[in-house]
Formats: sequence, C-alpha cells, structure tokens
Amino acid sequence: MSTDVTAESSSGPVPPSALVQGRSTAAYYFTRAGILVPFLILFLVLSLTSDVFATKNYLLLILEQQTAALIIAAAMTLVLVSGGIDLSVGAVWGFAGVTAAHFALEIDPAVGMLLGIGAGALVGLTNGIVTSVFKINALIATLAMTFIVNGASGLVSNGQLLNVFTKPDFGDLADTQFLTVKTMIWAMVAAVVVIGLVLSMTTSGRYMYAAGGNAQAARLAGVPVDTVRILAFVISGTAAGLAGVLDASNGLSASVQLTANDNLTFLVLAGVVIGGTSILGGEGAVWRSVVGVLFLALIDNGWDLLQNDPLWKPIIFGTLMLGAVALDSFARGLVRPADAWRAIAHGLRRGSR
Repeated sequence: MSTDVTAESSSGPVPPSALVQGRSTAAYYFTRAGILVPFLILFLVLSLTSDVFATKNYLLLILEQQTAALIIAAAMTLVLVSGGIDLSVGAVWGFAGVTAAHFALEIDPAVGMLLGIGAGALVGLTNGIVTSVFKINALIATLAMTFIVNGASGLVSNGQLLNVFTKPDFGDLADTQFLTVKTMIWAMVAAVVVIGLVLSMTTSGRYMYAAGGNAQAARLAGVPVDTVRILAFVISGTAAGLAGVLDASNGLSASVQLTANDNLTFLVLAGVVIGGTSILGGEGAVWRSVVGVLFLALIDNGWDLLQNDPLWKPIIFGTLMLGAVALDSFARGLVRPADAWRAIAHGLRRGSR
C-alpha cells in the first residue's frame, strides 16, 4: 500500500480527504470552482445596472478597501487547510497597526513598520505553539489570544488614537502610487501570490493538505504535522501584521477598534469558507478564498449602489456562509441530502408528540 500523503491529478494535487472519503471527481471540482460562477454573475449584473461600478477608480477603491481582508484570507486558508482556525487575526491586525504607529512616533517609521509586522509574526508563533505543542483547541486558544492582543493594543496606544501625520514617511508604504495604482494594492497582490505559491507549489503546502486531511495518517507517513501547523499560524500572524501596518500607513493613524477587529475576523472567515475552503481541513486554495472575499465585497458595495435596505446585508452574509458550509458537507459526503431530510422529518415527528 502506498504511503503517499497526496495524489496528483491533471489539475494539480488532490487533497487526501477527497480520496479517503471516496468523493466523486465531479463533486470535488465543483467545490473547487463553484464560487466563480456566482462571482461572475454578480459582477456582470452590477456592471449592467450601475454606471459607476465597472470603472477603474471604483474597482481600485474596492481592492483598497479589501486589502487587509484579502491578505489575511490568503493566510487563513493555510491555517484551515492544515486543520486549524485562527480567530485572533482581527486583533493582530489592530495590534500591528498601533505598534507600528507607536514606534514610528518614538523611533523611526521604517522600524515601526517592521516591529508591527514582527508583532504579528510573534502572535502567530505563539498561537502555533499553544495549539500544536500544548494541544489546546485552536478555537479556544485563538479566541483567548484575541482578548490578550486587544488588551496589549490598549496598553501600547494608551487607549488613544495615534496620529502619525508628523511622520509623512510612514504613509509611503501604502499611499505611494506605481502605474496609477496605490502600493498597498501592489503589496496585497504580492502577499497573496506568495502565500498561494507556498500552499500550491511547495512541500510545506502539500504537508498542510495532508495534516488537515488526516493528521494521524500524515504522521505515519512522516509528515511533521505540528511543524507545518505552526508554520501556517506564523504566516497567518505575519499576514495580519502586514495588513494592519498597511492600513495604519494608509490612514496615518491607528487605534484600538474592537468592533472593527471582530468584523474583519468574521469577514475573512466568511470569505474563506464561501470560497470553498473546508473548515474541517484538508481542502482549499488561496485563489478561491480571494474570490470569496471579493464576492462578499461585491455584495456589500453592490447593495449600496442599488440602494437596497442595508438591514438585509448581514442576513445575506450569514445565509451565504451557512450555505457554503452545508455545500461542503454534502460535497464531502459527510451528509447526504436524503439523510438530512429524513433527520428533519424525524425531528418534526418527535416535536409533534
């Protein structure tokens, strides 16, 4: 019997879970590419119904707004693929921003930026060690880390808004233009491409698929499961740090924003899951997470452009996330539609007694 932890198809590596659970090839590739169809339909509809939408300036504005979410979502994909979850990314994003701004005011803008990104990497390393070495559930560990990091952000900023207008060089990282496009967008594209290549083209990336698909089998095959999971968390923390520094640089300010931190975390998680990355591990791709985040961004912006009732937006987001998770369960064969309907009917019968 072969001990290979991945298999190759004509389109690239097939995650072990797809093979072990006996899923059909059609179901697997539908899960991989399914997000493209609604994304393209929505893009076309908005282009036809709004004169503003399909313009360079507006599309660049959307990319600028989603820069942090896209960078963090790309890295979150690695964490989920390897079998973990990171709920601290929003807090790390805020912490990196206030750290960079604080040291930019006290020492030097360049040093402040590096320290902000480094702070994110340090939190990611801590998350990886706590979850992999000490075997603390990733959901609980990263949720606890969220509180810790938010508290640290308050201490660094003293609970105040940090203005960096006296250090204009601090804004060069995000606000400089190259080929009429802001450097924060170029930085986002570079980060997403690098993270995507790590997952799809490197041995570490293949190990992440193996660790998330079947950790016990991966260990027996010689995969350093704990190491690759720590690496995934480090990349996640570093990406959140970079995103926080870019946003602080773009606004020349930073502060503790607990609501914004939480919103960013759940936006990223929703985008990654809607993009088709499994919350159970072993499956996912960075490009699909990017499309998932942009799909939500189109809904958000398109809803406002078409002047629809904003109170419905969170309901739509939640419904899409539930639908994406249900689709993943059906595609993996964990739940069959017939079984689901039987369970519902059985529950209704019990409730009527």
